[in-house]
Amino acid sequence: MSEVNETADQDEAADVREFWTRLGLPGLVDVHTHFMPEQVLKKVWAYFDAAGPLTGMEWPITYRHEEERRVALLRDFGVRAFTSMLYPHRAGMAEWLNGWAADFAPRTPECLQTATLFPEEGVTRYVREAVERGARIFKAHLQVGAYDPNDALLDPAWGLLADAGVPVVVHCGSGPVPGKHTGPEPVGRLLARHPRLRLVVAHMGMPEYADFLDLAERYGEVRLDTTMAFTDFSERFAPFPEREKGRLLELTDRILLGTDFPNIPYPYAHQLQVLERLGLGDGWLRAVCHDNGARLFDLPDAPAAS
Repeated sequence: MSEVNETADQDEAADVREFWTRLGLPGLVDVHTHFMPEQVLKKVWAYFDAAGPLTGMEWPITYRHEEERRVALLRDFGVRAFTSMLYPHRAGMAEWLNGWAADFAPRTPECLQTATLFPEEGVTRYVREAVERGARIFKAHLQVGAYDPNDALLDPAWGLLADAGVPVVVHCGSGPVPGKHTGPEPVGRLLARHPRLRLVVAHMGMPEYADFLDLAERYGEVRLDTTMAFTDFSERFAPFPEREKGRLLELTDRILLGTDFPNIPYPYAHQLQVLERLGLGDGWLRAVCHDNGARLFDLPDAPAAS
């Protein structure tokens, strides 16, 4: 890494650390970061570069670095827990991805071991095996996977995850481009059958923000992550409704920091800056950027529930 790049990394890390230090936090908990096999990640980046149909817009990757540097950056930012969000786009991939993630987490102590799933024969078996092997969070991507979360093949796996209390970050909103099974209706049907399922709605449910806030109000284990929401980039095509801001306060304990690192078209610090720009107060920021995630994953020094 060049001296110029190293200086830029240090400057950005200083900005991020200043943010959480000022709030009196021990660091950040980011529930939506991507680590996956290099050959898979490079294909993801190539898709973004080509402005594929699931993005539909120019999307430069800010942190197009080797894995070691990406991990080091998160550590320098003070992210004390993060995830390795990964997802299959077809049958036959999920179990292999879970094996990679189970190897990545032990050599990356800050990483919450992550797993994924797909509607296919054997899904309940490999979901159970992932949980038994230590998976602490799952990722489901209804847009990329193009599957209905209510597929009968998945139902036992959802029940297993609900019983185990393992959170599932699910990309179910229709942003940036709608999918066949995105939107609140399929997720609402899923939650009606599995009301204890700890779903974390990615991207605040963008652009169906209000509908997914409704689901969080209806189901006590539903949470939302901030990934890309409120940023200048997303506000151009999916602005968060001003009339819904009060509900962010009402659901303070159900909102978690997510960023989409490294696949974001702006600096990491921008996600933090726009959360502060909402003007919801330091207590809200402390809860969202650290405390809620620390409690969910029972991290050391997690504050007691209020």
